[in-house]
Amino acid sequence: MHTVKEAALITGLTEHAVRFYTDKGLVPSVQRNQNNIRMFDEESINWLHGIKCLKQSGMPIEVIKRYIDLCLEGDSTIPQRSALMMEHKEAALAKLEEAKQHVAHLEEKTALYQAIMEHRSPDTTNPSNWDKIQHMHSDVFYSPPVRKA
Repeated sequence: MHTVKEAALITGLTEHAVRFYTDKGLVPSVQRNQNNIRMFDEESINWLHGIKCLKQSGMPIEVIKRYIDLCLEGDSTIPQRSALMMEHKEAALAKLEEAKQHVAHLEEKTALYQAIMEHRSPDTTNPSNWDKIQHMHSDVFYSPPVRKA
């Protein structure tokens, strides 16, 4: 049997993470001794390794809990666990595409700043000047501004 500190050393998790995961009910085999101190057997250590693996994939705690509950139900839930992994993969791919769009936008902006610093382009990055240069920021101004009468 292992203490929280030992479980953390074995799994590479922090003691705080080990406590957090057990408090969230993610380590079903964790036990408590006569002083109510958490004690981890090999099965508990395996659950912690599994949680760490899922967390490293970006899986939210609520989904990890669902996955663990399915595991506890047995082999009959393999199709549901597989579907859960596919859903998580699709969500990760969507985030990846969004991140690629962010990087592309930032590459455009850093190229613009480089051009400004090399005096090849006027400074069009300061929003306080945009009323004078709206035609240069079609990516920002989607509709004509409302003019006061």
